[in-house]
Amino acid sequence: MSVVAELQQLKKAPQGQRKRRHKDNKAGHLFLLPWTIGLFGITLFPMAASLYLAFTNYNLLQPPEWIGMDNITRMMGDDRLHNAIQVTFTYVFVGVPIQLAVSLAIAMLLDRGMRGLAFYRSVFYLPSMLGSSVAIAVLWRQIFGHSGLINQLLGMVGIEGQGWVSSPDTALGTLIILHVWTFGAPMVIFLAGLRQIPDMYYEAASIDGAGRIKQFFTITIPLLTPIIFFNLVLQLIGAFQNFTQAFIVSGGSGGPADSTLFYTLYLYQQGFGRFDMGYASAMAWLLVLIIAAITAINFWLSKYWVHYDD
Repeated sequence: MSVVAELQQLKKAPQGQRKRRHKDNKAGHLFLLPWTIGLFGITLFPMAASLYLAFTNYNLLQPPEWIGMDNITRMMGDDRLHNAIQVTFTYVFVGVPIQLAVSLAIAMLLDRGMRGLAFYRSVFYLPSMLGSSVAIAVLWRQIFGHSGLINQLLGMVGIEGQGWVSSPDTALGTLIILHVWTFGAPMVIFLAGLRQIPDMYYEAASIDGAGRIKQFFTITIPLLTPIIFFNLVLQLIGAFQNFTQAFIVSGGSGGPADSTLFYTLYLYQQGFGRFDMGYASAMAWLLVLIIAAITAINFWLSKYWVHYDD
């Protein structure tokens, strides 16, 4: 029924029925009130305020001073910001594809109908729930420390280890491994997608003589591309916003030699370390634009490789 027809029917309805509908509408608006308050008070208003602060000099102690495009010009000449962008891009574009590959491999293993599937699914999902916690980041720093578990295992086979988190060459790699380790969430989504692929496709391919590898690339991957795309977008957005791991592992410095200086960590240093909230707000909006641009590119490219049922 169209909106116009519904309004006409409401006008023709008895007075009591109109009052009941109005009462129902008031109840619906009342239930939506907490969400509406949160939308404006926690999301839209802070975003508008940060957009204004991005063009000001603001240190929390004095009123904001309008400086126009000075923060933008400053970002263009900030070498640490450029390094933070490079570190973050390396982390995202190396860690996310490896994580998705591992999660898909584990999902395919679980999809084979092994006993205790619910238990294994819960165990593999657990790292995703704990991966962004402070405790796991502290544990990760201990595991890859100079006297940590990794070096102890290497020492058992006669290999002398090193301080993996204290070396500029390997510190970022440990964070990438931590990101890959939190493969539980995309794995569960992949597993659900694999369960939706009809068995008749694989049976027909087997009759035609196609092996498992060929079936994987001609059946599984094409039919799973919507799920791959969904996981890709979510994991890219999440990886750009990662903060806790780099903060804990580096002690909040982004070291050694700024090798773990994530964009979010540098933003935190500017905003809550130096209280340069104007510059931090400008950095935050630059991150929003970067994520939006990459997401838009992914949606544009998806028409060339994502295949839907229709």
